[in-house]
Amino acid sequence: MNQLVPRQKVLAKVTRDLGVRYDEVLTPDALLFLADLERRFGPQRKTLLENRCLVQNRFDDGELPMQPPETAHIRNSMWEVSLIPTALRDRRVEITGPVDRKMVINALNSGAKMFMADFEDASSPTFANMIEGQINMMDYARGTLSLRTNEKNYVPDDETATMLVRPRGWHLIEKGIMVDGQPMSASLVDFGLHFFHNGKILAEDERGPFYYLPKMENYQEARLWNDIFSFAQAHVGLPNGTIKATVLIETLSAAFQMDEILYVLRHHVTGLNCGRWDYIFSYIKTLRNHRRFVLPDRARVGMDRDFLDACSTRLIEVCHKRRAHAMGGMAAQIPVRNDEDMNKAAFEKVRQDKLREVKAGYDGTWVAHPDLVPVAMEVFNEHMVGKHQILKKSQARRISDEAMLNPHSGKITESGIRMNISVGVTYIAAWLCGRGAVPIHNLMEDTATAEISRAQIWQWLRHKAAVNLADGTTTAMTASLFERFLSEELDALKKKMGRDAYMDGRFPEAAEIFEKTATSADFPDFLTLPAYDILEN
Repeated sequence: MNQLVPRQKVLAKVTRDLGVRYDEVLTPDALLFLADLERRFGPQRKTLLENRCLVQNRFDDGELPMQPPETAHIRNSMWEVSLIPTALRDRRVEITGPVDRKMVINALNSGAKMFMADFEDASSPTFANMIEGQINMMDYARGTLSLRTNEKNYVPDDETATMLVRPRGWHLIEKGIMVDGQPMSASLVDFGLHFFHNGKILAEDERGPFYYLPKMENYQEARLWNDIFSFAQAHVGLPNGTIKATVLIETLSAAFQMDEILYVLRHHVTGLNCGRWDYIFSYIKTLRNHRRFVLPDRARVGMDRDFLDACSTRLIEVCHKRRAHAMGGMAAQIPVRNDEDMNKAAFEKVRQDKLREVKAGYDGTWVAHPDLVPVAMEVFNEHMVGKHQILKKSQARRISDEAMLNPHSGKITESGIRMNISVGVTYIAAWLCGRGAVPIHNLMEDTATAEISRAQIWQWLRHKAAVNLADGTTTAMTASLFERFLSEELDALKKKMGRDAYMDGRFPEAAEIFEKTATSADFPDFLTLPAYDILEN
């Protein structure tokens, strides 16, 4: 009679083909650890995702986000996060990017203080991208990271940026790794593999393990991460609190719970980051049923006013009260190689954005391209004397909940609609081809770009928003108007690229995803969910 294998000893099952060195990542012990994570924490993750739907139903019915009354004692009491480790005290410029080998090395050598290796929005989640990214993380931890090409030999410099890793969000799954017949949480896969292989090595010389946590919507989701961190540290024999994380405030509901998120993670958290692009998307998604929160063209939704400025100001206030870092948002501009005037204008935009942030009180900021590191660094070096501004007396005004919801004013234009269509479809096509960070119109775009693009179309259709057409007339946004613009923009892309490149680049599939997520009766939570279903088909 065959003896049953104990449930807790069953490994996670890999369902994808293995490439070179994948076996170094997907070891039996690592797969056992993943299975343990999924069985312990997967059910709570699913419950929290179900709770998101219940909360959104209340918003759809007329409630508005607010600070939770049951946690007023946390907001009103005196407490601080644990001491920030030496490696994370000066974060004045951070660069972000995908986890492919060349970009990892270039980012480490960029001169930035920190590099966020992004398994999430800047990476298309093909199984190869995710596992090869883990190989790169392992080589970095062990000091063996290098790349030889026909043009150049890439190796990290003697002094490099400190690495932080961003796993995928709670809403995503990884079909390539199954537990009990179900796909694993992508968050647990990304964190679990990185921590299992590298946690103790990085901790030995105080280089980590450090993380960025994306797209949380409430403090309960933050508490789940805290429980995972505590378990993982105990599992490998690291002291509790060794793991340090920065939380991205990129959902509207999380912005009303910043104190609470810091509190439940207080032994593991070092700060919050103002994730501007995803935050715009979340604002639209959360308030989608309410006409008074309709936003204008994306280009008119700036960080210097209305709900974005309010969130930014509150984040700095909350972080510094709790002795945590307040991290600024992304400068998406990239160098314009063939136009000196446009290049100067792009760099000046970055300079002004970073000047606004450092004067507001931020302790650091993000850029998307190595050439922008010196620009941001110069601004912060000039205006931030110490390693951070946590102890600087704040001049910030108190932000009301009403201010956190105040929409931007401005026009909705034909050019704005066309830009959303063109950029959204182009990005999705690149994502389906395995690229997650994509230069479009001299900006480095990631998943949030496509989400904003289709969410705005959905919102404008839902409320029949007034559109200023190119001929000077004004009309209501309708399905027929959108279909005309979509058809014309797709024809323009096809003509520019050529039919074969258009087809091979998966533009027809991208256009279908964009159209469905922009026009469906019910708002799809994330376009990456239907896109993931066809990513590797």
